[in-house]
Amino acid sequence: MPSTSVDKSQLALLMELEPVVAKELDRHLSTADEWFPHQYVPWSRGRDFDGPLGGDGWTPEDSTVSPESREALLVNLLTEDNLPGYHHAIARVFGREGAWGTWVDRWTAEENRHSIVIRDYLTVTRAIDPVELERARMRHMEGGYEATHGEDLLRGVAYVSFQELATRVSHRNTGRASGDAVCEQLMARVAKDENLHMIFYRNLLAAAFEVDPDQTMRAVTDVVKAFEMPGHTIDGFLRKSVAIANAGIYDLRLHHDDVLMPVLRKWRVFEMGGLTPEGERAREELGEFLEQLDQAATRFETRRAERRARLAARRG
Repeated sequence: MPSTSVDKSQLALLMELEPVVAKELDRHLSTADEWFPHQYVPWSRGRDFDGPLGGDGWTPEDSTVSPESREALLVNLLTEDNLPGYHHAIARVFGREGAWGTWVDRWTAEENRHSIVIRDYLTVTRAIDPVELERARMRHMEGGYEATHGEDLLRGVAYVSFQELATRVSHRNTGRASGDAVCEQLMARVAKDENLHMIFYRNLLAAAFEVDPDQTMRAVTDVVKAFEMPGHTIDGFLRKSVAIANAGIYDLRLHHDDVLMPVLRKWRVFEMGGLTPEGERAREELGEFLEQLDQAATRFETRRAERRARLAARRG
């Protein structure tokens, strides 16, 4: 019978995993493509706004993207805007030295490109009211950012493993729903970065399972059960997230099928051996939660289909 586990300290985990960070950093740098935000923005579609330059004020008719994608683009950009908070939070966990620190800085630089290119696109194409956008940015960033799991290393890495994939799915589907080929191309480019970030964190946590499987299993279970997107503190986030889910851009089914399950399968969490009773309990808890989430996703899909049928009947 497996013995009771003894959790490794945060410092011990950082030291044991640093060679993996260095390896994954080298892999990332050899894989990531250099790209330039200005090349993805249709500058010829821009014109002056009202204010000091005496241009034209924004009107809803200016926007050519779908209403659902406008909500998603606003949430996606405000999430990217909070990068200073994320950088501070992740640097507190990983530190600023060695391979850990090098990765934090590289990740921050790459993520900053996302906010640059999305904001430039939205402003030039007048896809969103720029006054509303700026006011929302100020409110959101003034609220700061605190990671759900504080400075816990394993929970932090588990969270970003799922969150980066969730962001990739959201960005890609937002572009597809926009009805604008330029927006779709831009968001696909951003999503490609997010996928590489996910792979980095996913591989890092796979190594953590080898170092301390019980503690890592507990961390994964806690993160999955409490998962929230980092932009959940945006004003009106619940209303916006409902609109985004109803449009199929990001919903419970996508979260279960396209975010959680692919990562969990990659880690082979339900085939893994060598767990103590504590680790087994965490795994059983995870399995029970996933079953509940799957059922909730099915209920949501059924209700959404019924709403769409009623709407189609009224229009018909």
